[in-house]
Parts: sequence; C-alpha cells; structure tokens
Amino acid sequence: MIVDCAIYRDGHRTEGPEDLSDALAGARAVGGFVWIGLHEPSEREFELVTEEFALHPLSVEDALKAHQRPKLEVYDDSLFVVLKPVVYEPESDAVTTGEVMIFLGDAFVVTVRHGVGSPLAAVRRRLEQEPELLGKGPTSVLYAIADATVDHYVEVSAELQNDLEELEADVFSPESGGSRHSASRVYGFKRQIMEFRRATGPLAVPLTRLAGVGTLGGSVPFVDDKARPFFRDVHDHLTRVNESVEGLDRLVSDVLSAHLAQMSVRQNDDMRKISAWAAMAAVPTMIAGVYGMNFEHMPELRWVWAYPAVLAVMAALEVVLYRTFKRRGWM
Repeated sequence: MIVDCAIYRDGHRTEGPEDLSDALAGARAVGGFVWIGLHEPSEREFELVTEEFALHPLSVEDALKAHQRPKLEVYDDSLFVVLKPVVYEPESDAVTTGEVMIFLGDAFVVTVRHGVGSPLAAVRRRLEQEPELLGKGPTSVLYAIADATVDHYVEVSAELQNDLEELEADVFSPESGGSRHSASRVYGFKRQIMEFRRATGPLAVPLTRLAGVGTLGGSVPFVDDKARPFFRDVHDHLTRVNESVEGLDRLVSDVLSAHLAQMSVRQNDDMRKISAWAAMAAVPTMIAGVYGMNFEHMPELRWVWAYPAVLAVMAALEVVLYRTFKRRGWM
C-alpha cells in the first residue's frame, strides 16, 4: 500500500529505492531524506516500515488503528504527529474527517493516510516545485502538511458560515412558518460543527509546541528551530479557525433557542385563539343549558318573542366577546 516513495536531496527528487530496506541508508548516503507515503496499510504491510525506521510500537499501533485525536508525541528515534484533514460535502451538508499520521526522523518522513480527506498528493507536488523549501529537510514536509490542512479548515469554516446564514434565513422566514423539521435541521448542523471542532480544537496544543508559543514553547526534537516562524503562521490561522468555529457553535445554539422560543410563542397564540373560540361557544351553550333545566316555566311557551329575544342576546354576547378578543390580539 505504498503510494509514493522518493529520496530528496537539496530540495530535488531522486529515484526511489528499489528495496524499501535501503531507503533510509540511501537517503543518509546522499545527505537527504526519504519520504514514504502509505494509505491504510495493514499490520503486515507496515512491519517492514517499522523495522526500517525503528518506529515506536505505540505510535505504530495508533497509525494502524487510526481514530486518534490530533496530537504530537516525541519518541527516542522519531516524532509522531496526528492531523485530521476535513472534507465538506455541499450536497449533503456533511463534514467528513480523515486522518494523517506523520513519523518524522532525522532523515525520513513516513506519512500514513486514513480516509478520503487528505492533502498529501497536492502537498508533495507543491513541495517538489519549491526546492528551496523542500531543501530544509523533513521539517518542511511536516510544515507543508500542517499548513495545507489548516488552510482547508479555513475554507470549510467559510462554507459552514454561508450554510448557517442560509439555514438561519430559512428557519425564520415567514414562509417556513416554524416548520417542525427546522429544529432537527438546526441540530443536525450543530452536529457537523461538533465534528469539525473535534479536528480543529485539539490541534492547537501540537501547533503551539511546534511554534514555540507560550508556556508550551521549547525545542521539539527532529524539528528545525528556524521553522518556528512558519509554524507560528499556521498556528495563527488555526486560532482564527477555532474562534470562527466557537462563534458558529454559539450562533447555532442561539438559533435553536430562538426557534424553540418562536414555536412556543406560536403555540401560545394558537391556545389563545382556541380558548377564545371555546369561550364564544360556551355562551350560547350556557343559555341553552339554562333553558333546558325547567320545562314548566319556559317563557317561550307563553311569550311569542322569547326565542328571537334569546337569539338576539346570544348574538350580542358573541359580538361583544369577538371584539374583546380581537382587540387583545387573541383572534
């Protein structure tokens, strides 16, 4: 499952080794580094890479099983970094995350990709067109992958912002009338933001270490200290993304709360209208009920105008109630 394997010297690509076991020795012999890219390797397929580059068993286990949070771990012979690229699907309004594991050593880079969201092919092509950057060694690969991942976060954040504006306009539009499906749509959108947040939030700590910012700053093995300004730039972009995601999450919660309050107000309006019509129906029912309680002294049996009078009283009371409820906004 090796997608690509090449040795880089002075920022230029050379032919990959015929035998993977000679990759590291060949890279060191020419004063360069080897970059091996794998896609969802099995345990058996990964054994040769593990032996050749002396990768730590714990990091190998994480790389094979995937489903890791973004993190940075330092071992004796390598640095292990986990990133979670994100893909946004406009057709389904769904956020899908992949995983990229990076093993970084003094003269090697091993990248392991899981899922569909991965910028590695484009990153390799871009780096090969920038020999000055690629000449910085394995650190340049780590920087380029992190930069491409975070830049795509910015694009996804903008897409989510646009979709939230459309969702907000639809939920509160008069035509929607507070549809019962609106709450489920808002909640579904909140789930997508949460998925996005799981990729961007934990990455702040590893980038803080790489950038040498704050109390976590310090030298990171296998990473050139001169690369810190570049990682600070990536860290700044990630900070803006996390602030944007935080704002989106709060806004979605506010939209959901406002929608539920709007539904509650509409239900109260409906109950007032039902109560008003019930009150109007109760008046003639009450009069008819009183009439039916006494058959011996019913006035209409001896008074010709009894029925018209009672009907007139009913109509007058109905008009009075209707105007009263209408004036109070109940109808």
